[in-house]
Amino acid sequence: MLDEVEHGRECYERRAWSEAYRALSCADQSTPLSAADLERLATAAFLTGRDLEFQEVLERLHRGYVDADDAQRAARCAGWLSLGLLLRGEIGQSNGWIARGKRLVEGRDCVEQGYLLLPCAELELREGRADAAYKTSTDAAAIGRRFRDADLTAAASHGQGRAHIQQGEVAAGLRCLDETMLSVVVGELSPIMTGLMYCSVLDACGQVYALGRAREWTSAFSKVCEREPESVMFTGTCLVHRAEIMQFDGAWPDALAEACLACERSVRANRRPPGAARYRQAEIHRLRGEFAKAEEAYRAASQAGFEPQPGLALLRLAQGRTDAACATIERLVSAATDRLQRASLLPACLEIMLAMGRTREARDACGELHAIAETFDSDVLRASAEQYKGALALAESEARMALGPLRAAFERWERLGAPYESARVRVLIGLVCRTLGDEDAGALELDAARDVFERLGARPDLTRLESIRANRAPGRAHPLTVRELDVLRLIALGSTNKSIAATLSVSERTVDRHVSNILDKLNVPSRAAATAYAYDHKIL
Repeated sequence: MLDEVEHGRECYERRAWSEAYRALSCADQSTPLSAADLERLATAAFLTGRDLEFQEVLERLHRGYVDADDAQRAARCAGWLSLGLLLRGEIGQSNGWIARGKRLVEGRDCVEQGYLLLPCAELELREGRADAAYKTSTDAAAIGRRFRDADLTAAASHGQGRAHIQQGEVAAGLRCLDETMLSVVVGELSPIMTGLMYCSVLDACGQVYALGRAREWTSAFSKVCEREPESVMFTGTCLVHRAEIMQFDGAWPDALAEACLACERSVRANRRPPGAARYRQAEIHRLRGEFAKAEEAYRAASQAGFEPQPGLALLRLAQGRTDAACATIERLVSAATDRLQRASLLPACLEIMLAMGRTREARDACGELHAIAETFDSDVLRASAEQYKGALALAESEARMALGPLRAAFERWERLGAPYESARVRVLIGLVCRTLGDEDAGALELDAARDVFERLGARPDLTRLESIRANRAPGRAHPLTVRELDVLRLIALGSTNKSIAATLSVSERTVDRHVSNILDKLNVPSRAAATAYAYDHKIL
């Protein structure tokens, strides 16, 4: 038994967490471990993804410390148990452990008072009580600094940062998160706190689309992961964040490989692959036109407890199942109340609404996206809002009004280093140029977009691009937009502008503009002549 304990301790010092867990577990079956070795076993269990074992060992430690009249250590165990249960969504048990821990150290001036505040702040954040969470985290930070406890100080600063972000004070929030991440990457924190803080900080950066910070901290933390490949709890998360950034940067094969590696490491540790990794795989498969693989990965993400939306709705759109896509995105947006959650859904909502020709809903969504982008000072959201503002103007036959927002969106995506999004905007700019009669400029924009899509392997976008080009082939072409075709079909049925407006859910002024554009583009004098032209040239 002694040999196993010594071996477990030696593996623990080397951060060989899997072997440390095996050796200490084996030793514990022969003779119960000391408190210090149980703490090592708990850490190894957590870092290899054994959540239930981590909880069981902590409960044993808590009982042992209570029996030894070590109230402070027992309270610290209660704090960790509360936080772990809260992260799993078991709020009742979490609250029970907080109450027990507070009773143990009531009237004592000790660092454990601060640790017991951490799950309280986390619960307040989850309930959207940002002001309360900030105060609780500030109290915890003061205790951490007074007792020179790096783990508590970093976790409390992280709580302050997330509270600032919920309050809309993004710059202040990111400064707090930067301070926490600095403690992570320079190795000041315990192994467990290292993983927890990295995961939560990167999630917060993703919520406010702080792409530059996410790139920077993921790159810095990758060095930590390379030193500790057995730490499933945070190396898997690191790989998923790296995959997300690689996808955004246009390195799709590398992104897919990182997401697959995150799954493989989880399987090797006898854990279910993380839903976030499966979702990332699904997104890349969808963009590459591998719809069956995307479908499978979205389902796997859902089975792992990860929301497969809005990606699955966009897959339905790409499959031509527009009614399903529309029903899903409307349900999601109507249920979302948090601004950042809505921001994650609105681009997909705009994509689907524009594809359905529902410009009124698209206009509302675009306005909301602009407002959220300004509130959270996010260049990613600004770029997306400008892109869809231009796409909406183009759909409403306001080509000249579309050009400015689209140019602004392109410049933002380029600065952010997002080649796929930049290429999608160039397609829209190309369509605007052709609508305005500048065929050469339009062709240049479309050619540039095609080069990017070919490099990325974005087959659905290439197919759409070929369809756009085919619409200008001699003998087959017509210059009308999709919405103008909708209007022309209704004109051919004898509908008035007022009834067309009601049918398409747009204003009568918009229909007037569409009709004027149709007559100009087809070079005909009247609605009847436009109908005759459409049938003669097999447009309808």
